[in-house]
Amino acid sequence: MPQVAASVMMKGKPLALIGTIPQVGQAAPDFTLVANDLSEAKLGNYKGKKLIISVVPSLDTPICDLQTKRFNKEAEKLNDVVILTVSRDLPFAQKRWCGATNSTKVVTLSDFKSGAFGRAYGVLVQGLEILARAVFIVDAKGKISYVQLVPEVTTEPNYEEVLQAVKKA
Repeated sequence: MPQVAASVMMKGKPLALIGTIPQVGQAAPDFTLVANDLSEAKLGNYKGKKLIISVVPSLDTPICDLQTKRFNKEAEKLNDVVILTVSRDLPFAQKRWCGATNSTKVVTLSDFKSGAFGRAYGVLVQGLEILARAVFIVDAKGKISYVQLVPEVTTEPNYEEVLQAVKKA
Protein backbone atom coordinates (compact mmCIF):
# COMPACT_ATOMS: atom_id res chain seq x y z
CA MET A 1 0.00 0.00 0.00
CA PRO A 2 1.23 3.52 -0.71
CA GLN A 3 2.22 5.71 2.17
CA VAL A 4 1.18 9.35 2.40
CA ALA A 5 3.91 11.13 4.38
CA ALA A 6 2.95 13.65 7.08
CA SER A 7 -0.68 14.03 6.03
CA VAL A 8 -1.85 14.76 9.56
CA MET A 9 -0.38 16.09 12.78
CA MET A 10 -0.66 15.01 16.40
CA LYS A 11 0.03 17.92 18.73
CA GLY A 12 2.05 19.51 15.94
CA LYS A 13 4.09 16.38 15.16
CA PRO A 14 3.70 15.04 11.59
CA LEU A 15 2.31 11.53 11.19
CA ALA A 16 2.62 9.32 8.13
CA LEU A 17 -0.47 7.50 6.95
CA ILE A 18 -0.59 4.14 5.22
CA GLY A 19 -2.94 3.58 2.31
CA THR A 20 -4.70 5.75 -0.22
CA ILE A 21 -7.52 8.07 0.75
CA PRO A 22 -10.51 7.43 -1.52
CA GLN A 23 -11.51 10.32 -3.75
CA VAL A 24 -14.94 11.84 -4.17
CA GLY A 25 -16.78 10.05 -6.96
CA GLN A 26 -15.03 6.70 -6.66
CA ALA A 27 -16.63 3.57 -5.27
CA ALA A 28 -16.25 3.30 -1.52
CA PRO A 29 -13.59 0.70 -0.68
CA ASP A 30 -15.13 -2.48 0.66
CA PHE A 31 -14.42 -3.37 4.26
CA THR A 32 -14.96 -6.09 6.83
CA LEU A 33 -15.06 -4.79 10.39
CA VAL A 34 -16.06 -6.37 13.69
CA ALA A 35 -19.30 -5.32 15.41
CA ASN A 36 -19.82 -5.19 19.17
CA ASP A 37 -21.35 -8.68 19.12
CA LEU A 38 -18.24 -9.97 17.25
CA SER A 39 -20.16 -10.43 13.99
CA GLU A 40 -18.71 -9.18 10.72
CA ALA A 41 -19.92 -5.91 9.26
CA LYS A 42 -19.25 -5.26 5.59
CA LEU A 43 -19.90 -2.28 3.37
CA GLY A 44 -22.48 -4.40 1.52
CA ASN A 45 -24.58 -4.63 4.70
CA TYR A 46 -25.45 -0.96 4.12
CA LYS A 47 -26.19 -1.16 0.40
CA GLY A 48 -28.68 1.49 -0.71
CA LYS A 49 -28.18 3.62 2.41
CA LYS A 50 -26.31 6.86 2.93
CA LEU A 51 -23.43 6.48 5.38
CA ILE A 52 -21.41 8.82 7.50
CA ILE A 53 -18.24 6.95 8.42
CA SER A 54 -16.74 8.72 11.40
CA VAL A 55 -13.17 7.50 11.96
CA VAL A 56 -11.56 8.02 15.37
CA PRO A 57 -8.28 6.94 17.01
CA SER A 58 -9.94 5.61 20.21
CA LEU A 59 -13.31 6.08 21.87
CA ASP A 60 -11.48 6.28 25.21
CA THR A 61 -9.96 9.68 24.40
CA PRO A 62 -11.70 13.03 25.00
CA ILE A 63 -12.01 14.25 21.39
CA CYS A 64 -13.12 10.86 20.05
CA ASP A 65 -15.67 10.69 22.86
CA LEU A 66 -17.01 14.16 21.91
CA GLN A 67 -17.06 13.35 18.20
CA THR A 68 -18.96 10.11 18.62
CA LYS A 69 -21.44 11.61 21.08
CA ARG A 70 -22.06 14.47 18.64
CA PHE A 71 -22.73 12.11 15.75
CA ASN A 72 -24.96 9.99 18.01
CA LYS A 73 -27.00 13.14 18.74
CA GLU A 74 -27.10 14.14 15.05
CA ALA A 75 -28.25 10.62 14.09
CA GLU A 76 -31.60 11.34 15.76
CA LYS A 77 -32.24 14.03 13.11
CA LEU A 78 -30.94 12.05 10.11
CA ASN A 79 -33.56 9.39 9.42
CA ASP A 80 -32.13 8.30 6.09
CA VAL A 81 -28.47 8.10 7.19
CA VAL A 82 -26.53 5.40 9.03
CA ILE A 83 -23.61 6.65 11.09
CA LEU A 84 -20.72 4.26 11.58
CA THR A 85 -17.92 5.03 14.01
CA VAL A 86 -14.76 3.09 13.19
CA SER A 87 -11.76 2.72 15.49
CA ARG A 88 -9.17 0.09 16.32
CA ASP A 89 -10.62 -0.30 19.82
CA LEU A 90 -11.63 -3.84 20.70
CA PRO A 91 -15.34 -4.54 20.17
CA PHE A 92 -15.69 -5.11 23.94
CA ALA A 93 -14.37 -1.60 24.64
CA GLN A 94 -16.69 -0.13 22.02
CA LYS A 95 -19.67 -1.93 23.55
CA ARG A 96 -18.69 -0.71 27.03
CA TRP A 97 -18.34 2.87 25.74
CA CYS A 98 -21.75 2.77 24.04
CA GLY A 99 -23.38 1.52 27.25
CA ALA A 100 -21.60 4.04 29.46
CA THR A 101 -22.61 6.97 27.23
CA ASN A 102 -26.05 5.66 26.23
CA SER A 103 -25.01 5.94 22.58
CA THR A 104 -27.55 3.87 20.70
CA LYS A 105 -27.82 5.69 17.36
CA VAL A 106 -24.28 5.23 16.01
CA VAL A 107 -22.93 1.85 15.00
CA THR A 108 -19.44 1.26 16.41
CA LEU A 109 -17.20 -1.04 14.40
CA SER A 110 -13.67 -2.23 15.06
CA ASP A 111 -10.70 -2.48 12.70
CA PHE A 112 -8.63 -4.22 15.39
CA LYS A 113 -7.83 -7.42 13.49
CA SER A 114 -5.59 -6.15 10.74
CA GLY A 115 -6.05 -2.46 10.10
CA ALA A 116 -7.40 -3.33 6.64
CA PHE A 117 -10.05 -0.59 6.83
CA GLY A 118 -7.37 1.93 7.80
CA ARG A 119 -5.24 0.95 4.82
CA ALA A 120 -8.18 0.90 2.38
CA TYR A 121 -9.27 4.38 3.48
CA GLY A 122 -5.73 5.76 3.86
CA VAL A 123 -6.05 6.60 7.56
CA LEU A 124 -3.84 4.02 9.31
CA VAL A 125 -1.13 5.88 11.23
CA GLN A 126 2.26 4.32 10.58
CA GLY A 127 3.99 3.13 13.75
CA LEU A 128 1.13 3.94 16.13
CA GLU A 129 -1.28 1.57 14.35
CA ILE A 130 -4.26 3.77 15.20
CA LEU A 131 -6.62 5.47 12.79
CA ALA A 132 -6.36 9.15 11.97
CA ARG A 133 -9.45 11.28 12.55
CA ALA A 134 -11.53 11.49 9.38
CA VAL A 135 -15.09 11.51 8.08
CA PHE A 136 -16.27 9.89 4.86
CA ILE A 137 -19.74 10.06 3.35
CA VAL A 138 -20.89 7.21 1.13
CA ASP A 139 -23.99 7.89 -0.96
CA ALA A 140 -26.81 5.40 -1.51
CA LYS A 141 -25.07 4.18 -4.70
CA GLY A 142 -21.92 3.24 -2.78
CA LYS A 143 -19.80 6.17 -3.99
CA ILE A 144 -17.66 8.43 -1.87
CA SER A 145 -19.36 11.82 -1.89
CA TYR A 146 -17.32 13.60 0.80
CA VAL A 147 -13.95 13.25 2.51
CA GLN A 148 -12.67 15.17 5.52
CA LEU A 149 -9.24 14.22 6.81
CA VAL A 150 -8.86 16.25 10.00
CA PRO A 151 -5.38 17.86 9.80
CA GLU A 152 -4.74 17.80 13.57
CA VAL A 153 -5.72 14.49 15.17
CA THR A 154 -6.39 16.18 18.52
CA THR A 155 -9.16 18.41 17.11
CA GLU A 156 -12.75 17.70 16.15
CA PRO A 157 -13.96 17.54 12.56
CA ASN A 158 -16.05 20.28 10.97
CA TYR A 159 -19.48 18.86 11.84
CA GLU A 160 -21.48 21.49 9.98
CA GLU A 161 -19.62 20.76 6.75
CA VAL A 162 -20.30 17.02 7.20
CA LEU A 163 -24.00 17.58 7.89
CA GLN A 164 -24.38 19.84 4.85
CA ALA A 165 -22.56 17.31 2.67
CA VAL A 166 -24.70 14.37 3.78
CA LYS A 167 -27.86 16.30 2.88
CA LYS A 168 -26.49 16.70 -0.66
CA ALA A 169 -25.42 13.05 -0.99
